[in-house]
Amino acid sequence: MLYHLLYPLRDLWFGFNVFQYITFRAVMGSITAFLISVILGPIIIRKLTFLKVGESPRRQHVENLYKLHKHKEGTPTMGGIIILLSLVLSALLWARLDNRFVILCLISVLWLGVVGFIDDYIKLIKVRSLGLSVAAKFTGQLILGIGIALYLFFDAQFSTQLYVPFLKHALINLGIFYIPFIVLVIVGTSNAANLTDGLDGLAIGCVTFIALTYGVITYLTGHIKISEYLNIYYLAGSGELTVFCACLAGSGLGFLWFNSYPATIFMGDTGSLPLGGVLGVISVLIKKEILLLVVGGIFVAEVLSVIIQIASYRFFGRRAFLMTPLHHHFQLLGWPESKVTIRFWIVAFILALFGLVTLKLM
Repeated sequence: MLYHLLYPLRDLWFGFNVFQYITFRAVMGSITAFLISVILGPIIIRKLTFLKVGESPRRQHVENLYKLHKHKEGTPTMGGIIILLSLVLSALLWARLDNRFVILCLISVLWLGVVGFIDDYIKLIKVRSLGLSVAAKFTGQLILGIGIALYLFFDAQFSTQLYVPFLKHALINLGIFYIPFIVLVIVGTSNAANLTDGLDGLAIGCVTFIALTYGVITYLTGHIKISEYLNIYYLAGSGELTVFCACLAGSGLGFLWFNSYPATIFMGDTGSLPLGGVLGVISVLIKKEILLLVVGGIFVAEVLSVIIQIASYRFFGRRAFLMTPLHHHFQLLGWPESKVTIRFWIVAFILALFGLVTLKLM
């Protein structure tokens, strides 16, 4: 919005010329998102506390884990509202609103935010512990995934080729199968973030690392000379996603201000579903879907732990982990919650750096 309002005035004062630079608007968007989160956070926390929208840890057949999380009882959740407000408001202020990639990301965040909000509302306000049915939640994610997949499939600017990391010029033409692949990425990432959201600060910390990493990658992807030098996919206009990623990182840091251990608020599905989903959307737009498996390695490990646990119990009659998702396994091994979170952050940071390094190997 500010770009459209102030950049045309550059002839009146040269200072308005800075609004043409993606890097300037990305930094300002990140700072704005952080400040909005920090300012709105206490207000929303007080309101949710007043409404008694609090966490109710379930025993989940693991008494020791229940004891470890019992202190969280009553902590307000649905904190994803803070993230969504700060992200959307800052993106509207600093991103170019004539950029369709930004619009797609905003639609994705708002759509999945509504799905997550309804789930949390039923779970907490209506006191139905399971919230939305699995089918209803999956349908909401599926509608978004199919919508974006069809939009991109019939867009002449996009190809159906899949870029393989680590291998130069390695392309796989998926053809019509590009549609279910996109759906899988978006729905899978959304649910992976949801599974990771189990400890104070864990999910939002990982999301912030991924957002910063993809912020760099989107900038490179949208810069014709740099993308040619690095031999990576070039997409005109995708550099504007750098502003969105920066706003996402800023809102993540702002939420972490309150969500760090011991958390005074949890994000709930209102936050985890849209955050994971929009990361999937961004990876699809710039054709770095497979790289997301590397950069989002923590998400992958959490999902794999659940799959392995189910398969192990079904086929061998015993559990491979003390409990899944994976972060609970380490908790039951005796690791303090803060140590589990920080060590997962360290791994997420290393994976983010490795993901950036791989760009020169493509």
